[in-house]
Amino acid sequence: MIRDPETLNVLLDSIRRFVNERLIPNEELVADSDEIPEDIVQDMRTLGLFGLTIPERFGGLELTMEEEVLAMFELCRASPVFRSLIGTTVGIGSQGILFDGTQAQQEKYLPRLATGELLASFALTEPEAGSDAASLRTTAIRDGDGYVVNGTKRFITNAPQAGMFTLMARTDPGVKAAGGVSAFIVDADTPGISFGKRDKKMGQKGAHTCDVIFDNVRVPADNLIGGKEGKGFKTAMKVLEKGRIHIAAVCVAVAERMLDMALRYAAERKQFGQPIANFQLVQAMLADSKAEIYAARCMVLDAARRRDDKLPVGTEASCAKMFASEMCGRVADRAVQIFGGAGYMAEYGIERFYRDVRLFRIYEGTTQIQQTVIAKNMLREL
Repeated sequence: MIRDPETLNVLLDSIRRFVNERLIPNEELVADSDEIPEDIVQDMRTLGLFGLTIPERFGGLELTMEEEVLAMFELCRASPVFRSLIGTTVGIGSQGILFDGTQAQQEKYLPRLATGELLASFALTEPEAGSDAASLRTTAIRDGDGYVVNGTKRFITNAPQAGMFTLMARTDPGVKAAGGVSAFIVDADTPGISFGKRDKKMGQKGAHTCDVIFDNVRVPADNLIGGKEGKGFKTAMKVLEKGRIHIAAVCVAVAERMLDMALRYAAERKQFGQPIANFQLVQAMLADSKAEIYAARCMVLDAARRRDDKLPVGTEASCAKMFASEMCGRVADRAVQIFGGAGYMAEYGIERFYRDVRLFRIYEGTTQIQQTVIAKNMLREL
């Protein structure tokens, strides 16, 4: 399954050291400043993190799905904000070009994405289109040798820093369903693009989102992904299916970090003359968290291996994302409970994770959307 275990182990060891020496010590700084220091960003470029999933012929590392999952298990022991910076390039920002883009599109954009020179962003969500992605209203109307784009995208991750957008827009307003949606590559400096102010969020300080407004933006016809209209929704769904396995791996890693924090605190904190880890009700919370993390890890690895084997993974990806994200929320809640009053205080760090992980149950398909996908797939198979 793993193409080269020795090379993979070197990569994983490098990520592990980077997390321990550079990322974890800077978590509080990033949370307080709402910025990831540029020297850390450059280190992430040097380590090759922006090119994890991009083919070697374009300068990336071309990890398999299983290898990508293992990399996330290491990287996401640190605050998830660091993963968020590379996430839209590694995943939903670049994979549409890789899956369905023309050779010319791949050669133009993927090498720059792999080095981190160009940061990709995925522009799908709108004020009136989130879970119901097929109802998006942004239009891209053919005009001569290009398209004119109008509309607003909302909650777009990394938009303030993006060099390009993978944009979903409706090329056929007469087709209200998914068939009228097409995918485009749009350079961020194209005239007519403007940005809303950075969103103030519950958590993940340092990961920036904002509205992206397209006002008569001219996009060359050559930037229509794959050169065919009406294929954008299918591209988005392929990208999101892979992304759900990725996010599930992120959830596992962050949950492991929170459990480690809770375990260490429980072993040190004394009440009634002994460590609170000796009390069975605390042990129950620790044990439940360990078991659920183990279950989620197994699900994620199984889904990743199935995808590498070219098997259908729509159901498995949704199962993994749903279970892992819900599990992560439960682990966060138990961790705060184990910390007690200290868990509510910023100086201990666990309350930041509690806020950060709440997003996992929402983006890349809410828990409720995953339930719907799973059930529909079951009925279709029946």
